[in-house]
Parts: sequence; C-alpha cells; structure tokens
Amino acid sequence: MAGALAGRADGAIPRSAQAVARPMPEGFLSPFLIFRQYASAHMESSQQHMPQTADGVPDAIQACPVPAANAAGVAPAAANRAAAPVADPSRFVARHVAAMPKSGIRDFFAIASQMRDAISLGIGEPDFVTPYPVREAAMRALEKGRTSYTDNRGLGTLRDAISAYVAANYGPEYDPATEILVTIGVSEALDMALRAILNPGDKVLYHDPCYVSYSPSISLCHAQAIAVPTRSEDGFALTVEALRAAWQPGCKALLLNFPTNPTGGTASRELLGQIARFAQEKDLLVLSDEIYSELTFEGAHTSIASIPGMRERTLFLHGFSKAFAMTGFRIGYACGPAAVMDAVLKVHQYAIMCASIVSQEAALEALLHGRDDMLRMRDKYRERRDFIVRRFNGLGLPCHLPRGAFYAFPKVSVTGLDSMTFAMSLLREQKVAMVPGTAFGTAGAGFCRASFSTSYENIIKASDRIGRFLDSLKIDSLKTD
Repeated sequence: MAGALAGRADGAIPRSAQAVARPMPEGFLSPFLIFRQYASAHMESSQQHMPQTADGVPDAIQACPVPAANAAGVAPAAANRAAAPVADPSRFVARHVAAMPKSGIRDFFAIASQMRDAISLGIGEPDFVTPYPVREAAMRALEKGRTSYTDNRGLGTLRDAISAYVAANYGPEYDPATEILVTIGVSEALDMALRAILNPGDKVLYHDPCYVSYSPSISLCHAQAIAVPTRSEDGFALTVEALRAAWQPGCKALLLNFPTNPTGGTASRELLGQIARFAQEKDLLVLSDEIYSELTFEGAHTSIASIPGMRERTLFLHGFSKAFAMTGFRIGYACGPAAVMDAVLKVHQYAIMCASIVSQEAALEALLHGRDDMLRMRDKYRERRDFIVRRFNGLGLPCHLPRGAFYAFPKVSVTGLDSMTFAMSLLREQKVAMVPGTAFGTAGAGFCRASFSTSYENIIKASDRIGRFLDSLKIDSLKTD
C-alpha cells in the first residue's frame, strides 16, 4: 500500500487515497457473513438437539401462535392493510430519482425494435457473436458444475490475468490481491467507485458529450456533476483550458472516457500529460473509463494511469463487452490504489457480492486466448467507420473521423433541424434509428450518434435511406454524392 500511496513530496497521503466514505470500525465484518459462517458450523448440531414433534417439526416452531381469522376468513393484520386508504404510489419514489430522465438511447431502441424493417444505428453493441472459444469456456464451466459464488474480488486466476494484461497493454502494475476487483460490467465498476469516494455535495468533472450514465450516476450519490464542454471544431477533444474554466471549489474527481462515447475522440499522451498535471494541481482522483481502448484505429492508446504520478490517483475501469463482444456476460473490472479499492470492495460486497463465475471463466479465456478474434473485429469496425464517415460527408452531413470506439457523430444541424427532430423524423419516415446528440449532453446539440457496430450491409442500407430522407428535405445547400 505504501507504494500505491507514494508521490507527495511532504509524505502525506494524497486526498484521492483518502477519498472514501466514512470508514467501518476496525475489524468490522459483515453481519451476513458472520451469520453465514455461524450457521454453516452449527446448523447440523442444532437440528440434532432441538426437540421435535412426531411429524419432525421443531417444538419451537410448532408452538408459535397463528393469529385467528375474522368472520370473513381474513387475519387481523391483513384486514387492516386492506382498509388502508388508496393513494398515489409515486409518492414513495425519491425526489432525486423522480427528477432523473430515462436514457435517451433506450427510448430510441425501444421505438425502433417495434418497427418492422427498421435499421438501428442506435445501440452500442457489437453485432459479432462472442468468439466460440470464449463461449466454450462458459459452457465448460457449466458442465463442470462451476455455479457457486466466488471471492468478492473475483476469481484469483482472473485477477492474475487482468494484472498481466493491464501491465502489458497499459503500463501500470496492480496487485491482484488488493488492487483489482472483478465487477458486473464496467458500469458496476463506475457505480461502485463513485459510491465509495463521494460524499453528499462533492463535485465531479466530466467531459460533455459523454456516455449517458455518467451524470446520473454522480447525481445518485447526491453529488454534483460538472460538465466540461468540448467543441466540434476541436474534434471534441478535452482541453485543459476547458477544465480550468469548469473547475469549482469542492471538485473531488475527474471522470474520463477515451476513446469517447459518443464522439470516438481519443487523447494523445501529450494531452493526457497536461490533464494529469491539472489533476495533481487540483488534487483530483481520476476515474478513467477505457472500455473502448482496444478499439483504437490510429496510433496507440495511452492510459492516464501510465503517466508518472498518476497511478496513485487513478481508478482504471475496463471490461469485456465492446472489444471481445461479450455484452451479455456483464463482466468488467476496476484497478487502483489499495486504500481506495478497499472502499470500493465494501460497496461491492453489500450491493453485489460477486460477478457470475461462468462469466468470469469466459473472461479469463478472452484475456488468455482472445486477442486474434478481438483484432479481427477491430479491423471490421475500421472498414465500417471509413465507409459511414465518407458517406455522411458525401451526403452533406459534416462528420469528423473517429479515431476509436464504434460511433460516428455527424452534424445534422446543417439541415435546419435540431438533433431530436432530425432523429425522430428519420426514424418515422425512413425507419433508421440514430440517437440525438443531446442524449449525451448539451454539447451534443446539433449532432446525432450513429453506431457502426451493426453489419456492413445494414450500414449501406441505412445510409441509402438517410440519403432519401435528406432529399425529401429539399435543402439546396446540402452536398450530395
């Protein structure tokens, strides 16, 4: 732990390592775990010594009185419940949850799924089937009866593999015993991390546009999400100038996502170095969501955790859904300094306990032998990206070239329509689903996200339909192929 918390000239522990909820008492154990251990050790002997009736029911249970029913055959407690006044059940919903909008992505997916012959460019899910060796590992685990709980942190063999994979591909080395936690997708890793570090009123910086769950996840912790706008003129790159302009007293963390959903933007090592110096200056803990990192099309991906001085103030969040086409397995992981990861583990213990053992066995296979399949899928995504971006620009919708992930982000405001109107009209008239940029934040206004994680054939059909939709608008200023 000393190594993980080093890095301050005065020898003090960085606030990022202290940025955890109020600690449990020394030696605290979960009451559930204590009960489980006690019950396992004493159940058999208790059953042997408990007096029983002739039918095998313990006397203590047999003797419990049962409330008498009234004339209508209803027990008194049930009668009282039946007499309770009828009221609006929505009054039970927490105010901060009631005020939270539903996911804009899911709304469009739900509409498109009910339309016959619709083509969805809305959901960020690989159209590839999980590679067979990975599926086979899951089937093999089931055949062997691997259906139990695992260690709260995850299988030791998987954590060892994660440690080796992260070190080889991203730089930092993490101790499998104390600095790695296997989670139910990277979404759980992010949620557990936020719940572990945030106190009510804390503030978190994040770049906008961004993945739809970032701001709500922060708000659910009773913290404040501070959007840092990015601009299309800069390729939606996050700049230190924008971070400085958005920073406020009380900011505790910075949430990053490179490559970025929905823009496909990436960050050079030079830019990450500037962001790292800002985080150190403001004493911020960085949560780095790198779920799309293997899907980097140009250049090498760099993790901010590899920048000198950042390992001890970064939580590295990753998973298997995108690069290995394992969305349904719901498996991810978090890595970070032991002091912070211990707090994340506490939240995980009470909320989840552990990820599915079958999914963990599949993830292990993906890390050990899935690289060739991952690279093959990445090459296919690159081909689709090149086509859809070229087609958008040819149709008169300006679109920058995403350097990672599997999303294009064309500018639709050139049609005179806002992003919501454009997306709804396109879906209604040509049965093509794209997601309005405003679903990802105010900086996404005027844009729509188009996922090219569907088949090449579908992308061709969808682009033809988009062309017909643009023709119907009769806008002379739009360029055409």
